[in-house]
Amino acid sequence: MFISHSPAETESLGARFGRVAERGLVIALSGDLGAGKTQFVKGLARGLGIPARVHSPTFTLVNEYGGGRWVLFHLDLYRLETPEQILAAGIEEFLSPAGVAVVEWAERLEASRWPLAAGRIKKVKIEITGEAERKIIYDDFGA
Repeated sequence: MFISHSPAETESLGARFGRVAERGLVIALSGDLGAGKTQFVKGLARGLGIPARVHSPTFTLVNEYGGGRWVLFHLDLYRLETPEQILAAGIEEFLSPAGVAVVEWAERLEASRWPLAAGRIKKVKIEITGEAERKIIYDDFGA
């Protein structure tokens, strides 16, 4: 667990994980709107050495960023509400990525009862605990 006191601290935690991320990693990211999920992904991209500006893929579902140690696939399931919509969107191909995948609103993926790639899934949950404070609960990344 980590207590973040600013978006910069949330981003720094993501960068730390990006520096140790291995090919095939899938990060199941959850948290309310405004919790800092995209901030975390910005840091992850920086840790992977990706120079591109990261933004939320809410309307495109998937953003792909190259130029770093691994390709980063950034998925956002916010607009998908049913298992049928998730399956129709073709999200399952990103559960065994040729790089690193981050799935925002991952609880929707789990709700669809998809078999997640055991051992390659790391969960990160961001909880809003104050104006700028966040409690980040995460699986061990070895960072």
